[in-house]
Parts: sequence; structure tokens; C-alpha cells
Amino acid sequence: MTNIPFESKEIALRKLEHVTDEYSQINPFKKVPVISDSGFILTESVAIFMYLCDKYKKNDWYPVDLKDRARVNEYANWQHANLRANGAMLFRTKIITPRMTKKPPNERELEKWHERWESSIDDLENIWLKRSSYLGGDHLTFADLLGICELMQPIAAGYNLNQEKFPRVHDWVQRVKRETQPYFDEAHAVPMRMRRDILKNQNSKL
Repeated sequence: MTNIPFESKEIALRKLEHVTDEYSQINPFKKVPVISDSGFILTESVAIFMYLCDKYKKNDWYPVDLKDRARVNEYANWQHANLRANGAMLFRTKIITPRMTKKPPNERELEKWHERWESSIDDLENIWLKRSSYLGGDHLTFADLLGICELMQPIAAGYNLNQEKFPRVHDWVQRVKRETQPYFDEAHAVPMRMRRDILKNQNSKL
């Protein structure tokens, strides 16, 4: 969308390619994402967004106005211990841990993380999106990319976004999807295939 030049390097997490010695030479944290810009390495998604937007002057994605930028920074810092943490733990409890342990999900843990995930969505509904139509202001910024990706993890795991309970969030999701096509669907092809498989499996047990 930005026309920033890049060469993608896919890392197969399912094959544990992120924990190899070769990969740890690039990212010692053994996680994704990571970028190497002519040898300059960054290992955190928020820092990567900021760096690329500043280097290539993508001021629509990361405003230069002090207060407008502060709004994007505000969300980027808030999300770590809220929507990101709760959504990731819900996804991990539902999908990752059972696959690693070969045991069914802990229902009590699932309920706990689902409640916390919905609490974070309630914050999106009644604080972030009540204040402005996007998470970082009145237009699409990288704050919205952070938000939509963290929201999509539990959705990929089979959970639903309650449109009646969270109408602002629902409308925001539709706007972000529409404004980032066709890349949104391309980026979420595998998660959406996972969702279809999970829902199909659940329906077959009914």
C-alpha cells in the first residue's frame, strides 16, 4: 500500500524455523516480525512501523503533527497489555497450547481470556472509537493495522465479534478491511482457512 520496497522472507512457525540458530543471528528473541534494512535490524513491530514511516515519509500512516502522532503513539503503547495481550493469550489457549500438549483446551482459562479479550474490545468501542473514527485519529494509520491484526487472531480461532454489543468496532473493522484490500484478505488467508476448519469441526460435533 505504501510502495516501500521490500523483499519478504517467510518464516514457517509451524516448522519452528524461528528458533533455529540461523534465525537467531537475525533476531535473538526468536520471534517475528523482524526487518533488516541494509544490516540495520529491528525486532519489534511498532518500532518497525515508526522507522519505515519516518524513513519513507509516510506521514498519512504516521502523522508528523505532534498531537496527531501522539494519538497513534498512545494506542501503540496501550495495545501491548490490552487487546494484544488478551487476544494473543486467547489464541494461544485455544490453538497453540492444545497442539503442543496434545490435550484439549482448558475451559476455565479459555473463559478467562475470552472475558479479558471482550473487555479490551469494550475499550475500543467506548473509548478509542468513541473519540475518533479510527484508533489513531480521523483516518487510517498504523495504529489501525495493529488493532485489526490483534483482533483477527481470536476470530481466526473461531470466536465472533458481537455486532450488536460492539457496533463501532464492527463498523471500524469493515472500514479497515475495505481500505486495505486486497492486502487484508491476502494477509489473512491462512487465519481465515483456520477459522473455517474450526467452525466446520465444531458444527460436526453438534
